[in-house]
Amino acid sequence: MSAWILRRVLQAVFVVWLMTLIVFVGLHAIGNPVDILIGQDVDQVDRARIIAQLGLDQPLWRQYLSFVGGALRGELGNSFVYNVPAIELILQRLPATLELAFAALVLAVFIGIPLGLFAGLYPRNPISKLLMTGSIVGFSLPTFWVGLMLIMFFSVHLGVLPASGRGETVRVFGVEWSFLTADGLRHLILPALNLALFKISLVLRLTRAGVAEVLPQDFVKFARAKGLSPLRVVLVHVLRNTLIPLVTVLGIEFGSTIAFAVVTESVFAWPGAGKLILDSINSLDRPVIVAYLIVVVCLFVSLNLIVDVLYKWLDPRVRVEAAA
Repeated sequence: MSAWILRRVLQAVFVVWLMTLIVFVGLHAIGNPVDILIGQDVDQVDRARIIAQLGLDQPLWRQYLSFVGGALRGELGNSFVYNVPAIELILQRLPATLELAFAALVLAVFIGIPLGLFAGLYPRNPISKLLMTGSIVGFSLPTFWVGLMLIMFFSVHLGVLPASGRGETVRVFGVEWSFLTADGLRHLILPALNLALFKISLVLRLTRAGVAEVLPQDFVKFARAKGLSPLRVVLVHVLRNTLIPLVTVLGIEFGSTIAFAVVTESVFAWPGAGKLILDSINSLDRPVIVAYLIVVVCLFVSLNLIVDVLYKWLDPRVRVEAAA
């Protein structure tokens, strides 16, 4: 086990290093932040001084080595725009994104799994066919359009839910959370539902496919032959074995939800890390972009490790070495 964990950690370090290298080269190729950060009315002397302060007068390889040296000391550079540590900006905004992503995942699990379970147990039922058709619609609709429609219906026409912002928050362990207040929870519903729509469709179809695959298995037939109640057969034997591939997908999808919540945060003016990275890309704020991607990659790696552990817990036959 320890050797497997060490191997995964080394793989994670390599992935993070490779990502920083690709991002550095890519950002250098798409534009110069000096053209955005420094106005045209600044004289050449002040312009050269500002460029030197930002370290942009150095060749790219030297800038990268300087960044790597700072990263090894826990420093990811200062934001060009805000002039504060980039990692500090990310950590200030990340709780809002994590809250939104976790709420979307909870909705996907508590809506998608029961609906998928019903569709798998009763495939010929008209409601099941309607659910599968609806899941295709959920895959197809663009997130930004769904968000605008949710705002139009629930906020403009009905006036029951707020259209933007995070609402009232409560500080717990030094972090602001909105789901702990009634006003914050009302602000969370629409963006979480918008972000969860694709996930609900995905979980529904995966659960339905898993149930259809597990039901004909011999251990399910044996459980029924023993006289176990239908509810116990479904929950203990069918659902648990269906969750094995689903856990893997949910773990990866949680990471992608965090990484790609940009559209939802922009539509609903949710003050998370996704909106921050979008603003940073517009201003070519390189330290913030790289720091955000490092955080996201670390989250992906950590989630993959957790998924592997859960995979083994759900099915002891799965060997950790094979999962690696």
